[in-house]
Amino acid sequence: MAVQQVIVRDTTTNLPKELAPNTTSAGASDAGKLVALNASGVLDSTLFPAGLGTASQVFPTSENLTAAALVNVYNNAGTPTARNANATDATKPAIGFVQAAVTSPANATVYFPGQLVSGVSGLTPGAPVYLSASTPGGVSSTAPSTAGNLVQQVGYALTPTSFVFSPSWMFIKG
Repeated sequence: MAVQQVIVRDTTTNLPKELAPNTTSAGASDAGKLVALNASGVLDSTLFPAGLGTASQVFPTSENLTAAALVNVYNNAGTPTARNANATDATKPAIGFVQAAVTSPANATVYFPGQLVSGVSGLTPGAPVYLSASTPGGVSSTAPSTAGNLVQQVGYALTPTSFVFSPSWMFIKG
């Protein structure tokens, strides 16, 4: 849905003009501007001051990320970088997730625990959700069973397509 336009008075010409409110903020340069809900029907987290709203941070990526992918942030030559979490590699536990797909190299907004992940499939409401051993960045209703895999519970399913991201424990399968 396109952002609705509003009519405002142009302070230079004193004439009415059409204006599209911002759905995101670029910081101080957007001070005093009107805001609108984003395509999801909520205020974008960039519109909140640091410490309020959604707990997230922007990181460069080292690989493509799909929408709703669980991610690991690692030290890439001194730069914190996001990549797919992966249960087949104990060095890649999930510490956050992305809401939108990202084609690397690009920046990704990584969201942290306590938030809803939607756009996944095959979950059982009320059941635990695990980091997938078959799909990098994916989730599974079944814990990995292969020796050497990382078993990480990442939350509980609310619906067949959503869960609350809340990583609680992990271990290496023996």
